[in-house]
Amino acid sequence: MDYNKEINRIVDFIKEIIDNSKAKGIVIGLSGGIDSATTAALCTKAIGKDKMLALIMPCHSLEEDINDAKLVAEHLNIKYIIVNLDKTFDTFISALSPDRVPNKMAQANLKPRLRMCSLYYYANELNYLVAGTGNKSEDDIGYFTKYGDGGVDFLPIQHLYKNEVRKIAKLLGIPDKIINRKPSAGLWKGQTDEDELSSQLGFQVTYDKLDEMLQNIHNNNYDPNDPNYQSLLNLMKKNKHKIQLPPALKRSA
Repeated sequence: MDYNKEINRIVDFIKEIIDNSKAKGIVIGLSGGIDSATTAALCTKAIGKDKMLALIMPCHSLEEDINDAKLVAEHLNIKYIIVNLDKTFDTFISALSPDRVPNKMAQANLKPRLRMCSLYYYANELNYLVAGTGNKSEDDIGYFTKYGDGGVDFLPIQHLYKNEVRKIAKLLGIPDKIINRKPSAGLWKGQTDEDELSSQLGFQVTYDKLDEMLQNIHNNNYDPNDPNYQSLLNLMKKNKHKIQLPPALKRSA
């Protein structure tokens, strides 16, 4: 892949999305990670910094995450707003689970869903579109929260594997601190994406290994009896509903 040409292709895609929708700009959630940083940089390149708004939405988040998100916004020279969701989250959990200890994953998935609501509040107010930050490595296996970080208007880097996102980030001048950061969705203290994926798959996996396996599946170049590939295919099948429209019964004749 010619990554400079790919950057231009993505920029043209973003311009077309904004032009066709008659939107006035783009709102994006900045986490401090490489995916949101790269998406923000591509969007800024496409429509200019004056039409960009970044939301930094801590929800019992690490201070480092907030600082890294601010670093990205300031590096790109785009406006940002900090929306602190700590109290909102606590109140919501208290209302939902007053008499029991909430399920860890259900509780964690509430965070990106609250962030999605925040993004669409500003999108509606400003007539902006919400930029999604999902990449191919994660979206192929459904590693995102349905109606959370999966609730967006368009996806500029969904076709790129994680290793390709890194290469494009370098060309866009994303700070090394962000590129080299250990990927984390910030679902709970100490959570990392690779550890969480390894837990779901039942074997230790890095993003580089995941990219390799997904490309092998795409090219039909793998041993179907390999237990690791079986586990990955099972996860893809299980999460397929996340990347499809909700099933609906058709009218009878």
